[in-house]
Amino acid sequence: MSKKAIKKYVILVILFFLPVVFLLMLYPATNNYNILDVVKEEVLDISNLSSVTNSDILLKDHITVLGFLGSDPESRIVEASNLKELVYNKFKGFKKFQIVMVVTKDSQDKTSRLIQELNKYSEHKYWHFVYASDSDINKLFNSLRTSLQLDNTRSTNGVFVIDKELNQRGRLDDRTKKEIEKGVKIYPLTAYNCSEVSIIKNKLAAEDVRVLLEEYRKSGRNKIDSSNRRAKDLNPDK
Repeated sequence: MSKKAIKKYVILVILFFLPVVFLLMLYPATNNYNILDVVKEEVLDISNLSSVTNSDILLKDHITVLGFLGSDPESRIVEASNLKELVYNKFKGFKKFQIVMVVTKDSQDKTSRLIQELNKYSEHKYWHFVYASDSDINKLFNSLRTSLQLDNTRSTNGVFVIDKELNQRGRLDDRTKKEIEKGVKIYPLTAYNCSEVSIIKNKLAAEDVRVLLEEYRKSGRNKIDSSNRRAKDLNPDK
């Protein structure tokens, strides 16, 4: 065999095996991820709110991004749009994933207009609005771990991640590498500010929700059906 032919086969072998070696190097990194921290247990479920009429929407057995839009949900259109574009559109294909927004009972008209805006180009089947009294909204909010407070409209920019067992998930230590090196005191991340695109995009969507879904997938408790995403969920006989 000529040197030219040998050189050709060597190049082909390298081109074939190089991607395989690269994938093998990535394999440990993609499988050894940190489980998203439990920052609070026993979050109150919606079914425990006496004033709620749409209590068929539950947090239990779902992976939920929970928010509070209060009596003026239209004023939170920027925050809602950030969630839609960066979180909902990315994870709507995952079984049992949902976004739940809690609003006051007197906000039906404003909520309807917000829903119309969100559904302008596609229907958001797994984005739910729950109507509740002011006192029940406070009860649900107070069952969460957070330094935030609801404003006078019972709303906040922050959203919360709740797992299937009604645990609030987040980060017990949200320091950056530079902050750790400088000895900055540990601080948690329990809520995600929807006004900050970088937080929603880089922390909530790119990392924390993805890690939680991966956790359930690896434990066999969550599966993605790419061919028919929620056929089983939509079947009332299941």
